[in-house]
Formats: sequence, C-alpha cells, structure tokens
Amino acid sequence: MIYYVYILINYNKKSNPTYVGYTKNITNRLKLHNTSKGAKFTKGRIWNIIYKKRYRNKSIAMQNEYKIKHNLKLRAKIKSDYLNKIK
Repeated sequence: MIYYVYILINYNKKSNPTYVGYTKNITNRLKLHNTSKGAKFTKGRIWNIIYKKRYRNKSIAMQNEYKIKHNLKLRAKIKSDYLNKIK
C-alpha cells in the first residue's frame, strides 16, 4: 500500500502556519482538513499542500513524518522554498 507524508500551509498574513501528517489518500485527507474534520490544529482554516512524498509502507512514512515534524529547520526550508517559488 502507498502512503504519503505531506506538509500543509495556511496563507495567514502573519505567520503562514504549517501542518505535517501522513495518509493513504492525500486528496481525501486535504478535504477533511479543509472541512474542519481533520486534526484539531487544522480546524477553521483553509490549507494547501506544499510538499508530499510517497512511501511503500506505513512505518517508513511514519518515521519520515516524525523527522519532518520535529526538524524545524527542514520544515522552515521547505516552507521558505515554496513561498519563494510562488512569488
């Protein structure tokens, strides 16, 4: 089965918060986040995917989600690269 690790961004004028997660169905998961049925942190905001990567098994996806979630420098670099690309 295929799993995805993803980073979402909310275009808030102040800080552009991000959220990291993993899922089997990235389209459905984004829909859940945007309808306030996803994670508690994402409720009430509109999110866009800025990063996604495929993995062949759940344990590797979860390990990489943990690494991205806790490596704030990597997360900030992905966010910065994305924001610079869209300007």
